[in-house]
Amino acid sequence: MNQKPIASSAAVTAIIVHGGCGNVYDAPMPPEKRAAYESKLLEAVQAGYAVLQAGKSSLDAIQASILLLEDSPLFNSARGAVFSNEERVELDASIMDGAAFKAGAVAGVRTIKNPILAARQVMEHSEHVMMVGTGAETFAAARGLDLVDPSYFELEERRAQIKAVKLAESQGLASAETKLGTVGAVAVDQAGRLAAGTSTGGMLNKRYGRVGDSPIIGAGTYANHVCAVSGTGHGEFFIRHTVAHDIAALMEYKGLTVEEAVQHVIHEKVGLAGGQGGVIAVDAQGSIGITYSTKGMFWAYMKDGQAPQVNVDNIIIE
Repeated sequence: MNQKPIASSAAVTAIIVHGGCGNVYDAPMPPEKRAAYESKLLEAVQAGYAVLQAGKSSLDAIQASILLLEDSPLFNSARGAVFSNEERVELDASIMDGAAFKAGAVAGVRTIKNPILAARQVMEHSEHVMMVGTGAETFAAARGLDLVDPSYFELEERRAQIKAVKLAESQGLASAETKLGTVGAVAVDQAGRLAAGTSTGGMLNKRYGRVGDSPIIGAGTYANHVCAVSGTGHGEFFIRHTVAHDIAALMEYKGLTVEEAVQHVIHEKVGLAGGQGGVIAVDAQGSIGITYSTKGMFWAYMKDGQAPQVNVDNIIIE
């Protein structure tokens, strides 16, 4: 199923958030569930937009949005993250400041309440780009971030989900349960500065400390002077095809619009290679690109002169 990206005219400030992509229900989503997702996405995008309207940076805006999504049990990020095969929650996040051309990331962390904050601390207060596991947690503690017991992330509905998947595996059955969801945000501020961030619990039933694209700069997250990109989907394909960077490169070197670039990379590169996923992107003029090759994707955006737009049509996010 090909979804065309959403085109829009230039604006001074704009922000997009996403809450993952995946398959759709055969029947319409229950109204109360739809309302919950719609409300949280709207809250997140409005929080980020308020930061932009206050004249603050795109980096601050995306952080404000992602924090709300990380703290929500609705999404596969921090509080609502899925379980690995070992029935643990392992979290990844990254952030990139396109104006300063700096980035930070953490991967495989289990006790950092908000991984997006840790990623920003890595970017701004270390000489590194990525920290992993207990080392990242030690650094986060030294920087004064909130640490929690791993049980904080372990929701019973997620535990039931992994047990069902493992039971199906033990019986030689293919489980219908997949988890491509991730949260992210991209923004351009009043000064034209771009920033992107992504945070995830990774793949449901992942093994052996697997890390996907979300914390990898150029794969799941990228920002420069041209555009900002955050992705969600089958991370192995996003890594192999350096999805986020490729979108920026097509715009910078071939002159594609943000809409054309996201469409080409997701549908003509990743899709033809057998991968699925989606991206949100914004350019320095506030033009927006949203596209996905799955049957649905959660997203919301706000930009100057337009009412907020939210999409939660029938997607499975759990």
